[in-house]
Amino acid sequence: MEQLNAAQPVIEQCNHIPQLLSIKDVGHYTGLSRSTIYEMINEKSDRYDPTFPKKVQLTQVRVVWVASEIAEWINEKIEARSV
Repeated sequence: MEQLNAAQPVIEQCNHIPQLLSIKDVGHYTGLSRSTIYEMINEKSDRYDPTFPKKVQLTQVRVVWVASEIAEWINEKIEARSV
C-alpha cells in the first residue's frame, strides 16, 4: 500500500478520485450538442440511448459525467464500427 506523504496535497494523495466532466466537456469529447446529450439521457425522448452514461447530480443545478464512463462509451462506439 502506498504511504501518504504529508507534504503532498490531499488531492494528489487521492489518485482514485474519478474525473468529472461538465456538459461542455462531454460535448467536446463526443461531438454531440448539449441538447442531443440531454435527449439521449431522457427516457421519454425518441433519441434516448440507454447505453449513454448516466449523469451525476452534484447540486440542484449542476450535473456532470464520469470521464471514464464517457471514454468507455466512445470506445464502444469505435469498436462497434468494425463489427
